[in-house]
Amino acid sequence: MSHSKLPAVSAPQVHTCGDRRRLEFQPGMIQSEMLLSRPNHLLLRYARAMMCFTLFVPRPRHIVMVGLGGGSLLKFCHRYLPEARITVLELRADVIALREQFMLPPDDARLRIIETDAVNYIAKHPGCADVLLLDGYDETGLPPALGSARFYADCLRALLPGGVLVANLFSYDEHYRAMLARLNLTFSGAVCHFDGIAGNNRIIFAARPDQLGADRALRMVRLVR
Repeated sequence: MSHSKLPAVSAPQVHTCGDRRRLEFQPGMIQSEMLLSRPNHLLLRYARAMMCFTLFVPRPRHIVMVGLGGGSLLKFCHRYLPEARITVLELRADVIALREQFMLPPDDARLRIIETDAVNYIAKHPGCADVLLLDGYDETGLPPALGSARFYADCLRALLPGGVLVANLFSYDEHYRAMLARLNLTFSGAVCHFDGIAGNNRIIFAARPDQLGADRALRMVRLVR
């Protein structure tokens, strides 16, 4: 989770039952879940769907993630995309402090977890990423700043040529249609999503329609639709 103007929130809760460990911000609201016996496995369907960014960018050089949670996507990318650098933007120090409980690898030349406001960071780092993974929920849902037109415009500028943004949105969010419209406008229609594979989660893919790659981006989107 990462966003501007964080309100007072309760501490994140870690629960372990048998082989499963999960992170909750509110009772019953599962933020992340893992298998202790297979820490790199993507247990939640929405997380597996987000990894379909490899259809667009099979060999990313730099992946920027907004929101750490239990680090499932971080661990999977670190294990199975060994040539990629990974930067994770997380606002809450108490979430970062749980990294050992969720078996996250230590920071090294390939991995950095940064305690920062993702909105400000993305705005200040144009051309920094091949892939942007947006999963910045807190206990109240998706912060408005992470679904704004300004933020999406900054995300577009942050992507390198051929890059792709992946956003996890909830279909029942009252702002869902507005956010989808903003993404379509910002990315010139090179946007697609999966339905019916992860409950109420809608996994949105937006390919950077740069001058050299606009046709390719639109073709890829049509293939996924």
